[in-house]
Amino acid sequence: MIAPGFVATVLLLAASSYARPAQVGFFDVQGHRGGRGEAIENSLPSFAWGLIDGVSTLELDNGLTKDGVVVVWHDEAITAEKCRDTSPVTPGDPLFPYVGKQIANLTLAQIKTLDCGSQRVAAYPLQLLYPGTKIATLGEVFALARCVDQKREIVWNIESKINPVQTNATRSVDDFVKAQHAAFAASGYPLSQITYQSFDWRTLIEMKKRDSRVPTAALIDLNNIVVDGTGLSPWLAGVNISSFPGLDEGSRIAEAAKSIKANVLSPYAGANLTAMFTTKEMIQEAHKLGLTVAPWTVNRLDIAENLMEWGVDGIITDYPFLVRRLAVQRGHRVASTFSQEKVMKCLDKHLQRI
Repeated sequence: MIAPGFVATVLLLAASSYARPAQVGFFDVQGHRGGRGEAIENSLPSFAWGLIDGVSTLELDNGLTKDGVVVVWHDEAITAEKCRDTSPVTPGDPLFPYVGKQIANLTLAQIKTLDCGSQRVAAYPLQLLYPGTKIATLGEVFALARCVDQKREIVWNIESKINPVQTNATRSVDDFVKAQHAAFAASGYPLSQITYQSFDWRTLIEMKKRDSRVPTAALIDLNNIVVDGTGLSPWLAGVNISSFPGLDEGSRIAEAAKSIKANVLSPYAGANLTAMFTTKEMIQEAHKLGLTVAPWTVNRLDIAENLMEWGVDGIITDYPFLVRRLAVQRGHRVASTFSQEKVMKCLDKHLQRI
């Protein structure tokens, strides 16, 4: 039987209007790609539902088009699993059909002809569909947020999708950092509320050089620590994890992230409780170094419970509604929700459809 006092506490936490994690220490529930378990990923609808469900941070990905526009998209190419062609932007366009083409080789006008809201990804059968939805620019996502969030309380975690191995698959580090920083500066949000994350640590170093006010998050997983013929990983900007002090790999990873002036360590959580990449030692060492820790992508509550026990500061998940509920149950303070009526009015205003 649940004690009445516990129920009252849960209701208070759910209803109270707190400042966002940039101002006060909340448990940071991040909706991965907006919350791709619940709505089509990296879309205005997914971000809208994340705000309704009380995420503290909107997590999303960026690609960079041929004409230098920052778009909100995860994959290096347009995938048939997620998008459908409609018609060429101009008659006889030699690049049509656009599905299967690299983002870096398409203009924004070409990308805007795609329907990326009519197909439910097989691995996420609970996704809400929004047929005809166009890929959004980063500026369009910020515009939706400003409509909802007049007090500018939303916190952001924005990833650059750069491939340091297949260098012709995406635009360059300099192109990404320059374009994304310009979009951040024009967002209407304080730069301190916009974290810049990447698996390609070169971009984190360059963003810090460009503007030290932008927090950075070092993404890392098993693939990123695999060395090449030089004895280094191409993803880690020349950083050699094995050269850092520490009794275990997790501690050395934290030291490596600190060495590039990252503010956040964001490791892969692990496939299950017996195959965890994020470890208690990694979290403890990161905290000693002044880093916060937000593992990804956590879609199992047993893993989420483990990570909370070890003291992570936040969790990136495809199911933010459920992880937020778990955080409340375990006594963590969580961010407030936004009015569904208000969010949906803003979504209706800003959503672009074919």
